[in-house]
Amino acid sequence: MKVRYPAVAGQFYESDPEALRASVKDCFLHKLGPGMEPPTKKAASDIYGFVTPHAGYVYSGPVAAHSYYHCSALEGIDLVVILGPNHYGIGSGLALPSSESWQTPLGMLQIDDEARDRLAEDSGIVDIDDMAHLKEHSIEVQLPFLQSIFDHELKILPLAMLLQDTATATEIGHSISNLVRDARALLLASSDLTHYEEHSRASSKDRELIDMITRLDVPGFYSTLQNRNISACGYGAIAAVMTAARDLGATEGRLLKYATSGDVTGDLSSVVGYPSIMFV
Repeated sequence: MKVRYPAVAGQFYESDPEALRASVKDCFLHKLGPGMEPPTKKAASDIYGFVTPHAGYVYSGPVAAHSYYHCSALEGIDLVVILGPNHYGIGSGLALPSSESWQTPLGMLQIDDEARDRLAEDSGIVDIDDMAHLKEHSIEVQLPFLQSIFDHELKILPLAMLLQDTATATEIGHSISNLVRDARALLLASSDLTHYEEHSRASSKDRELIDMITRLDVPGFYSTLQNRNISACGYGAIAAVMTAARDLGATEGRLLKYATSGDVTGDLSSVVGYPSIMFV
């Protein structure tokens, strides 16, 4: 079996399984988290996907926990499609892995090879390429949360996006909606928002962008990114999931939580913005 091993265990999150479980629990109970452990039964009637951040758990984990708290109410999920940016600029522009499973300290998650092959073939713009995933953390950090809230075996489909322009994001979004239309699937866009600006300025800019996300307004989203010079790293992943969710029936996004690294550290001089948004 070809396995993709963790790249950032012991850096972005704990490498010891028990310590990792405790860390995830702390994210849920943190003052910036939902304040309760999953599962919840307070699910929206239809949930199509989420935007969730991907910094180290000590920074963005409590915000991410809001998405996973709501995820925990979902039943019968058998596929999670996770889109994240390619921070390192290596590998293909849109990349799915050839590996059969991904390992975390909490165990293995199987790649849905059938869905992978279908998406690569049907989209015509996706490559099978492990290099893009080799060092990337944006998708990896989501996996221990998924393993913590679902007690059944999940299959995942990780897509690393180096190309994040409007045309590429919307095209792959439509391809993903076609892929999962008859499946019990969950879509995740992994992204932080503004990077390394003063807290109040970062928050103001991010709120404008979040407004476009909650409206499912992809052109407005890209226009706001450009006009406000917002340094969101996974903007293409967000736009692709917005597109797919809208195709599948979503009518809005709901902001679950927004905070910055300054809310955690107290240093407001240079922060990173973290969103948790649900598409319903």
